[in-house]
Amino acid sequence: MAVASRGGRARAVPLWRDVRVLRVAAQLVVVLAVLLLIAFTASNFATAMEERGLGFGFSFLGRQAGFEIDDSLIPFSATSSYGSAFLVGLLNTLFVSVVGIILATILGIGVGVARLSPNWLVSRVAAGYVELIRNTPLLLQLIVIFFVVFLQLPPVQESVALGSVAFLNQRGLYVPGATPTDGFAIWLGFCVAAIATVVITRMVASRRDDAGRPVRRLRTMGLVAALGLPVIGWFAAGASPLAFELPVLGRFNFSGGVELSTGFAALLTGLVIYTAAFIGEVVRGGIQAVSRGQLEAARALGLSEGQVLSLVIFPQALRIIVPPLTSQYLNLTKNSSLAIAVGYSDLFKIGQTMSNQTGQPVPVIILVMGTYLVISLATSLLMNFYNRRVQVIER
Repeated sequence: MAVASRGGRARAVPLWRDVRVLRVAAQLVVVLAVLLLIAFTASNFATAMEERGLGFGFSFLGRQAGFEIDDSLIPFSATSSYGSAFLVGLLNTLFVSVVGIILATILGIGVGVARLSPNWLVSRVAAGYVELIRNTPLLLQLIVIFFVVFLQLPPVQESVALGSVAFLNQRGLYVPGATPTDGFAIWLGFCVAAIATVVITRMVASRRDDAGRPVRRLRTMGLVAALGLPVIGWFAAGASPLAFELPVLGRFNFSGGVELSTGFAALLTGLVIYTAAFIGEVVRGGIQAVSRGQLEAARALGLSEGQVLSLVIFPQALRIIVPPLTSQYLNLTKNSSLAIAVGYSDLFKIGQTMSNQTGQPVPVIILVMGTYLVISLATSLLMNFYNRRVQVIER
């Protein structure tokens, strides 16, 4: 036994042949190589900027911008700072991205369902739309939409009336606007309370449902709160919490309401049409991935085609649809940087103007890239959270 023990110690694996040691050593070498590469790149970058007389810093954000921005969701003038201009670009990008995501999702679901329609004409039209849009560049589509469609609209005095509250012309779309009044804070508080009540009742209902206890009253309570509290808050505010203004045609232009510029309308239209084609294919693939037995069982129960789709097929397809849908939302947000082609003042366009005026291209590029990165990560986080909820529901 002693000899065997001595022989076992003699046969111990040396450090330079131990797999665990080699793995750690390899990781340390890789980390060291990456750090050296970063240091080398940073040194070259600093040397190049110094040779060209370019500084690095963000102090320029406090300086006066000296340029106007046509599309602004917040008050802005030429005397505002570069930081305010950057904020305007960020808000414009978020605005067109959020609205575009909502509209593209609605249109994409319709296209995806139409692709599977038993009606030959409907399915062929949807397929033609998808193939045409997916196989042409988005930039080309934006140029056609802007120059061929929107710039060919009638002048202001001959605006196309959409009902009696909205007007479309070469300068853009004019719609009613809402201005907060003194009672807006009270009404907003009731709306927040309604949202909180719905969230709490859903959480409690989910736990009771897992325990096999009735949840109908809780869900009814949440629905009543969602509909009733905002109405109560509207009257509790005393006067109307929002003052609505209709666009009125003057001598040269419309006054009142909200103006959505031609650039914004063209960009939004292009993003929605382009992204909806990809979302339609994602929806079609998700629906076709559901077992056909589920479809046959639902029809055997006497459900209509609409009920089969909304109650059986689509809820199961969500677990397949949501992950690739996240990629399409990210693509739409990043594709909004093509706004420069139609003259819409988004984050990228304003960043380019700032870079040209301040002579600080590198800090501005870092700001723009970092902002897009944060937006993309936030979108991914929300969609991953929703995906987990869908997966839990499906189980």
